[in-house]
Amino acid sequence: MNADPKGVLTGAHFIDGDVACAEGCLAAGARFVAGYPITPSTEIVERYAARIPKVGGCFIQMEDELAASIAILGGAWGGKKVMTVTSGPGFSLMMEHIGLAYMLETPCMYVNVQRGGPSTGLPTQPGQQDMMQARFGSHGDYEVIALSPKSPQECFDLAIQGMNMAEKYRTPVMFMMDECVGHMTERVIIPDAEEIEVEPRKFTDAPVGDYLPYKAGENCIPDMVKVGDGHRFHVTGLTHDERGYPVMTADCQANMLGRMRNKLKIHENDIIRYEEDQVDGADIVVVAYGITSRVTFPAIRKAREEGLKVGFIRLVVVWPFPEERIRELSSKVGAFVLPELNMGQVVLELERVAKGGAKVFRVPHAGGSVHNPEDIYKAIKESLI
Repeated sequence: MNADPKGVLTGAHFIDGDVACAEGCLAAGARFVAGYPITPSTEIVERYAARIPKVGGCFIQMEDELAASIAILGGAWGGKKVMTVTSGPGFSLMMEHIGLAYMLETPCMYVNVQRGGPSTGLPTQPGQQDMMQARFGSHGDYEVIALSPKSPQECFDLAIQGMNMAEKYRTPVMFMMDECVGHMTERVIIPDAEEIEVEPRKFTDAPVGDYLPYKAGENCIPDMVKVGDGHRFHVTGLTHDERGYPVMTADCQANMLGRMRNKLKIHENDIIRYEEDQVDGADIVVVAYGITSRVTFPAIRKAREEGLKVGFIRLVVVWPFPEERIRELSSKVGAFVLPELNMGQVVLELERVAKGGAKVFRVPHAGGSVHNPEDIYKAIKESLI
């Protein structure tokens, strides 16, 4: 197994989604990873443990998910591109530090290979039950980027894109896989390193003594520094000003939160990603993400063979939600159908956005397996009544 000087394994590989995710993060430049083994994400850190020393990086197995989630924040401020890996129970433990990462505006990626829950739940079986936790899991107001791959190839491709988004917008990114995609083995094409677009970290060019860690320009995104470069700076989880020092006033809170939210809001058109199939002229549109988007297609194909006008939207980026497109379609189609491996999470956002327009039909599933396509087909038929 040979890698180029940047650590990228090129060519065609038959690998599972977990391994592909690890390779994608390596290709994107992740050189510090901290994690704690948890099914079904363990293969990601196993791959890192074997690969990252060979490309000049470091993997540390921490004592638990709390330690892993804080270690990567230190690694990022030390100048490295970073990520960590977990599943549902570990994701819950990481929430405090995810909130801190948002407050410190630290570029990093949290990979969650979802399984059935709550609690220990179904460690080796699939779920999509952490989607609202990814959006609202920590306390306070903050905006979220969350991607959902459907295949091992996308685990590689979107891992790079997720790491790039973290750097570009100086924010944590949630990478919401599921057990099926994580353990699915398929052909993955890895291009040469020079063909992979990697977002560099934007370090300040301010003279020593003039750097402010939270001073932002028109794009609302501050530049960074790394410890040891001679700059004196301060970061804190407290409400803070441009210097990073605490200021306990409502005005400072409003200014700080406003900029942090706006830095993603003003770039939403560049962040939001979805795929469409036969949406124009459709009477019904099925919306899905992750593994469920693949399970959905036999139902859509069957309905189309019967002459039904069924469109399909796959959410590649689930958060931010594509409100503008859904709202536009809600005035044109009769109904949306949304299957997901939970009892109803992302569908709540669909219902909110489509309210007053198209009807919304849920196809919930408690996890442990994927949907029977026949159940999705029945929901499509029911949406016509």
